[in-house]
Amino acid sequence: MTKAGTRKRVLSGMQPSGLLHLGNLLGALDNWKALQEQYDCYFFVADWHALSTNYADTSRIKEFTRELLIDWLAAGIDPQRATVFVQSRIPEHAILYLLLSMIVPIRWLERNPTYKEKQEELKERDLSTYGFLGYPVLQAADILLYKPDYVPVGKDQLPHLELTRELARRFNSLYRPVFPEPQEHLTKFPKVLGTDGRKMSKSYGNTINLSDSEPVLRQKLKTMVTDPARVKRTDPGNPDVCPVFDFHKIFSPVAVIERVNRECRTAEIGCIDCKKLVADAMVERLTPIWEGRKKLTAKPDQVEEIVRDGSKRAQAVSHQTLEEVKEAMKI
Repeated sequence: MTKAGTRKRVLSGMQPSGLLHLGNLLGALDNWKALQEQYDCYFFVADWHALSTNYADTSRIKEFTRELLIDWLAAGIDPQRATVFVQSRIPEHAILYLLLSMIVPIRWLERNPTYKEKQEELKERDLSTYGFLGYPVLQAADILLYKPDYVPVGKDQLPHLELTRELARRFNSLYRPVFPEPQEHLTKFPKVLGTDGRKMSKSYGNTINLSDSEPVLRQKLKTMVTDPARVKRTDPGNPDVCPVFDFHKIFSPVAVIERVNRECRTAEIGCIDCKKLVADAMVERLTPIWEGRKKLTAKPDQVEEIVRDGSKRAQAVSHQTLEEVKEAMKI
């Protein structure tokens, strides 16, 4: 393997706001697993970020942080190839966040497209807080501390990364050049639908979690919505509008996909049998993760050691960057 210092750097993180589900696996973790083979990767749990929308109930953040780390490691994130750490263990994140908050114009934060979108989505929570308005600055600090070459994002996250670049340019212009401008590493997120046919999301309660057992997974699939026009077993179905068929396209072998596509349209196969076939394929895909989770859950000290080691490595980098920042600002 090439020495980490000669490789380009990638940074990404996740909020511990709930249990990880299939959407997280397919949209992020599978991508991270591939990136760690080629890049110097830093993956962190953004537990302070979770406070921006969950400040009123912090009771499960520690639990979700632990479960998230177990999921990452079980899914193939290798602490020998990637630096895995927890945001709140690195005080430099908070310090740089404070310093950047002194120079960011309020209008930059108010134009953030997800600022109002998230307020609409989470109407039951009071998000009229400084922390929620300013969380893109914390996000920028998270990124800039490690001077990554690339940040894996989907197209919907590009405005956040552009704000990070704008802050880097503003800092470099006001003081002296310290921060390179990170570029996007666009990822193609597969469309993962939940059990109710909407996008899989913790807020919708329609997820299949990586920590779900096989019986739970199979039960959730049994209740999953299908083609709404197919009322009776003898009615022909339309796989093109069936969320279960979307799972087939992700998890099932080509032969099974072709069979379901053909036999659903002629009512040769019913929804129960169709769901059993996709459940079998999903179980095969998730079994190694379940086995990894079982081993890691039984060894909490091992997980803690990985995080402690990763946090030390991350802090060495972040401390160096912060020293450059303070020198540039003459403070």
